[in-house]
Amino acid sequence: MKCFICPRKCGVDRKIEAGFCGCTDTIHICRAAPHFWEEPCLSGKNGSGTIFSAGCQLHCIYCQNHKISNGIVTENILQESNSKKKLLEIFFGLKSKGVHNINLVTPDMYIYKLIPIIKKAKSEGLNLPFVMNCSGYENAEMIKSLEGIIDIYLPDFKYMSPLLANKYSLAKDYPDVAKYAIDLMVSQQPECVFDSDGILQQGVIVRHMILPGNIHDSKKIISYLHEKFGNKIYISIMNQYTPVKTHKYKELNRKVSEEEYEEIISFALNLGIENSYIQEGEAADESFIPDFSEKSII
Repeated sequence: MKCFICPRKCGVDRKIEAGFCGCTDTIHICRAAPHFWEEPCLSGKNGSGTIFSAGCQLHCIYCQNHKISNGIVTENILQESNSKKKLLEIFFGLKSKGVHNINLVTPDMYIYKLIPIIKKAKSEGLNLPFVMNCSGYENAEMIKSLEGIIDIYLPDFKYMSPLLANKYSLAKDYPDVAKYAIDLMVSQQPECVFDSDGILQQGVIVRHMILPGNIHDSKKIISYLHEKFGNKIYISIMNQYTPVKTHKYKELNRKVSEEEYEEIISFALNLGIENSYIQEGEAADESFIPDFSEKSII
């Protein structure tokens, strides 16, 4: 069967070969463990139960998780015959560690296989919020299929400029796709709901990672999100970009400067944004990039 799950619509039969995303038809997990460097309302004291999938439909040239985004990198623990059982074990194993949520990181290419497993977990008493941690480059049909299943949406909004989107991700349609996808997410989860400890239970947090030399585009994104959604959503303004390799675009060979980040934060405050998260300078460090090793799988 040809795959048209993501906006690339490459039409590859993933039972035979990997698609543009680098994914085959078998669910592939690279890391499943508590993660303490998400937004405070997700990580809390005990961590977010992150489950990183291999592959990605965007392949941004600066990807911070490039070790896994290009496809399979470790031995596959989720063979077709035991994937449902193993994933349920992972979900409940994370819960036993006290995590505050189950955080599915770039699960797009496997989402239709994950839906019945999530439903099964919930029916068996897994009462943690499920987080869709994604790039923003999602088909509307896929987002619609997640209504009533995903409790928290955590999308990126990477670019407002089609030129930048094409330059860094070969996806000039990214701005329009992301706008529509995020609009659908907010329509499903129109209000951020927190428990008594300040842990998010429902809602939408939109992440924007500032890219060095591109603060003009960041301002357009933040303006759009505030004008469109107001305080319905939280905006996470991130300065954690780290050049993990040398790029042909020279602006990407450095971190975001303090001056750039401060300018964006001042801009957001002047807009009147109330619901936001910001990062300290040390976030822009490779130590914040998870260790994708077999030992990190529950």
